[in-house]
Amino acid sequence: MINRNLIRIRIVQIVYSWYQNTNNDLRKTEKELLFGLQKSYDLYYYHLLLMVDLTRAYENRVEAKRNKHLPSHDDLNPNTHLINNKFMLQLRENEQLKKQLAERPMMWNADNSFVKNLLDKILASEPYNDYTDLVSPTYEQDREFWRKVFKKFIYLNEELDDILEDECIYWNDDVEIVQTFVLKTIKRFSEEKGALQPLLPMFKDDEDKEFALKLLHETILNEKIYRGLIKKHTDKWDFDRIAFMDLIIMQVALSEILTFESIPTSVSLNEYIEIAKSYSTPKSGTFINGILDSIVHEIKEENRIFKN
Repeated sequence: MINRNLIRIRIVQIVYSWYQNTNNDLRKTEKELLFGLQKSYDLYYYHLLLMVDLTRAYENRVEAKRNKHLPSHDDLNPNTHLINNKFMLQLRENEQLKKQLAERPMMWNADNSFVKNLLDKILASEPYNDYTDLVSPTYEQDREFWRKVFKKFIYLNEELDDILEDECIYWNDDVEIVQTFVLKTIKRFSEEKGALQPLLPMFKDDEDKEFALKLLHETILNEKIYRGLIKKHTDKWDFDRIAFMDLIIMQVALSEILTFESIPTSVSLNEYIEIAKSYSTPKSGTFINGILDSIVHEIKEENRIFKN
């Protein structure tokens, strides 16, 4: 689930912090990187848990209405599609989700009002009305209901973004990426797999974890080489006045280009130019593109890049 795009962003942030600290310890920085990536993975489960808690909130509401002193006909005969939703029942019993929550407890209790308000919006929505009109929803219809709800009410929800940002400093940059993975997870659920339905692993394979650690090490340990190349190709600018984030992004980019033979140079360039657009100045993307393109041209001519 932690893809290389997310890893690159986290490396840029970690390396930036490295140069802000006076007492640098590479082992501690490595631990900080892995901790940040673990928090990104926690966010994936936090979103899955939000859907579970929305269902629990509805169950509690239905029960409270039934137990009123003078319940109405509607109170005693609520629509139970949401409670009996087969996809949600499967998610609640998912072995991987239960294991994760046992090892790394998390809950939405502190944001109970947000959950209740979000539930109100869902219950008043067209997707919910269409869902309740179904006589006996199939598993596929149950799953599709939650996919629509997630996409309409949770994905890119600004109020949710603010809550998550306050909850964890690492989540500010991860939300949109993680939410796309949750949508993919919903789509992949199969009734036949029951509680053993696999959720996304933290890393696709050991290679991605190794990529993260190696990129961090190479970026920091070969600083002089990469900054020497940058300085040489920024002779038209005052090197000391280059935006510090631009310098860090180029340093990490060169580390990847010169270290990882299996990653096409064009892929690396495009990824770091996109990072520059989001994390540095408005003109940084164009500036970094020009400098890196010039450096890559030189090192190709010198046969210093070996790509599979």
